[in-house]
Amino acid sequence: MILVWMIGILLAGGFLCWLLARWNTQLSKWAALLSLAAGLLIVGSVAWQYGDTVRSQATWLIDYRINWIPAFGISFHVAIDGLSLVLLLLTFFLGLLAVLCSWNEIRERTGFYFFNLLWTLAGISGVFMAMDLFLFYFFWEVMLVPMYFLIAIWGDSNRRYAAYKFFIFTQAGGLLMLLAILALYFVNATQSGVYTFDYFDLLNVSLAPETARWIMAGFLIAFAVKLPVVPFHNWLPDAHSEAPTAGSLILAGLLLKTGAYGIIRFVLTLFPQAAADIAWWAMLFGAVGIVYGAMLAYAQTDLKRLIAYTSVSHMGFVLLGVFAFREIALQGVIMQLLTHGIGTGALFAMAGMLKERLHTRDIEKMGGLWSAMPAMGGMALLFTMASLGLPMLGSFIAEFLILLGTFPVQPALTSIATLGLIFAALYSLRMMQKVFLGPVKGASPPKDLTPRELIIMATLGISMVLLGLFPQPILDMVKMTVHQ
Repeated sequence: MILVWMIGILLAGGFLCWLLARWNTQLSKWAALLSLAAGLLIVGSVAWQYGDTVRSQATWLIDYRINWIPAFGISFHVAIDGLSLVLLLLTFFLGLLAVLCSWNEIRERTGFYFFNLLWTLAGISGVFMAMDLFLFYFFWEVMLVPMYFLIAIWGDSNRRYAAYKFFIFTQAGGLLMLLAILALYFVNATQSGVYTFDYFDLLNVSLAPETARWIMAGFLIAFAVKLPVVPFHNWLPDAHSEAPTAGSLILAGLLLKTGAYGIIRFVLTLFPQAAADIAWWAMLFGAVGIVYGAMLAYAQTDLKRLIAYTSVSHMGFVLLGVFAFREIALQGVIMQLLTHGIGTGALFAMAGMLKERLHTRDIEKMGGLWSAMPAMGGMALLFTMASLGLPMLGSFIAEFLILLGTFPVQPALTSIATLGLIFAALYSLRMMQKVFLGPVKGASPPKDLTPRELIIMATLGISMVLLGLFPQPILDMVKMTVHQ
């Protein structure tokens, strides 16, 4: 039941925040913070308890299943292995920091805001645990609707357009995935005589090559939109630039990871041959996304749009590594999911802090901020170096492992992907120079990081350095899952 408790705490915490805000908004904030702290403690205790098992055996650590709608073969089936455990740790860790980011930023409808934030996180947690495809789709939609409200209500000036765009893109992909799930459901029923949405039962379905390609396409497009893969990336810059700070943190750090998780968990395992058949094309889209996203990032003057396009570039490495079908590349992919969540999440948190002080996202109107804000300048330099893949930081380990794994498979595409590292240096250093260096712009210098903001940035910074210096615990945690 411990997996159910993880989701239940977030769902109940969301309702509690909404109710408490009627009497005291501070109580609402503390309820959100304590809910996520409790969830993080539970996930941490599971990681500690099953540490030896996950490093030595390719097994499901916890597997809980009860019938939900037995007439249709639908069960409430949740389970975790090393991959799920790592992503759940990231979910509750970033969720906790997202609440801290929102502490002073959100002043209107606070209770409803934290309700939506916690329900989004509950949906993401469910996606990482669901082993019934109907339940997986249910959680996929649960995380979509509250994120739409977070952007549409608490976003910036063009928030409704961004929210509609996010909803339409994600919902269209989700409906294709639903059709693919139903197709798999009926094909399995035809072969076995049993109607079930259970992941482990559907692994045994025998599909004709053409059928497998069509059904896989439904899953792959849904996950490609969420990742996002060029040319399905168009919703991302608008959603990021208009979302509140915590919304951007959750979008970059967690929502994009659900797309990568879906490809690894469902596309590669349910359709291994069909996935292998399109591997070259998928890696090509990954390489194009790396270079294209980096070039667009360099062209931006809006700070949040610039950071959003870096996500497109970094997620290209994920697609490249996944379809290399190499163990070392897949380990790099999982490291990339963690380090991108932490590093890009930190950059979005920093962008929100600057917007709160300067009331603009235009980097042409910034400059010389290091002299007034040395603490933020130092943190910005750390995460800028992480974005461009500097050694001793987590993103270097991730990208190095991906390129090491993909080069023997596709030397040409890997060589194109390495251009992304050069472009990353260009857009990262340009951002740093425009915002923190050069002549001072503006009459009154802004205040440096508050203690609360310093805790957020320092926590993310220490995490990034630790992943760069000591990646082995994470690699050990996912080793058996990746090998299997």
